[in-house]
Amino acid sequence: AAVGCRMRMLALLCIASLCLGAAWSVPAKEERRKAGKLNDDLELYNPDNYDLTLDNYGEIIDLSNYEELYDYGDFAPKVEVGTLAPRPKNPVALPTLGAAAEPMKPQRPSPPAPIPAQGLPSCLLCLCIGTSVYCDDADLEHIPLLPPETTYLYARFNRIGAIRASDFTGLKKLKRIDLSSNFISWADADAFHQLSSLQELLLPENRLTALPELPHSIIRLDARLNRIPSAGLRHEAFRDLKQLQFLHLSDNQLDYIPAPLPQSLRSLHLQNNNIQTMHEDTFCDSQDHSQVRRALEDIRLDGNPINLSLFPNAYFCLPRLPTGRFS
Repeated sequence: AAVGCRMRMLALLCIASLCLGAAWSVPAKEERRKAGKLNDDLELYNPDNYDLTLDNYGEIIDLSNYEELYDYGDFAPKVEVGTLAPRPKNPVALPTLGAAAEPMKPQRPSPPAPIPAQGLPSCLLCLCIGTSVYCDDADLEHIPLLPPETTYLYARFNRIGAIRASDFTGLKKLKRIDLSSNFISWADADAFHQLSSLQELLLPENRLTALPELPHSIIRLDARLNRIPSAGLRHEAFRDLKQLQFLHLSDNQLDYIPAPLPQSLRSLHLQNNNIQTMHEDTFCDSQDHSQVRRALEDIRLDGNPINLSLFPNAYFCLPRLPTGRFS
């Protein structure tokens, strides 16, 4: 009987030790699991593994839809951005004035930080990316001071009223100026003449009554929807522009077609003016019937009171007839 009692006691002790071992193993496993998760998290957020750089930023954030409304079409390798540049936010929120406001403690003023080469006023008011300056819808009343390396300027949908020659002084690399949809009623005669690299000048939807002198490098001029009469164009204004390909002056107050036109011209839009007559030499040389002017394929004269059928000898050198009224 004594032997049997000892055997039962040993069995009970074994069972108790097994239960205690199981109970101790559970928190140990939990601690090991938590420690392993902590190591994984540390590895995930290790700065050595954080590979978001300027080189792969475009792969993570999709910029492909930034040009939904406008195609900038820059001649240089471009950074695609939205039509409306975001306005810089004020980094310091002003305190709310009221009875509960705590008095501000006086602090010793710190010296101003040096302004970098591109930290000019335009880059504080607008968005500067590379050599492009985007000032769309920024409530501007004049063209801001631009960095000397500026290549493309977009300042649409503002309240700019005039263009001065001093606005573009020294900007020898400027290729495109887009001032669409402003209140521009005046431009200095030499505002753009010194811009030897300017290829595109876009001035639609303004209040211009005269065009300034253009540089010989110009390829595209768009001055639609202004108030320009024929008297607002210089005599033979486009004759020496040997690189001009696109001349769009529709919805103005022109009385005649501004001839002579350079041989480089591909597209001429003059619809919705007050053109009533045409000279036989406007497009072709009436003394040279072998002339073929292959480049000029797009001529818009619709919306004018002119009857194009009255000038049958004016189109013999063209690849296609102008668009307009022939009856």
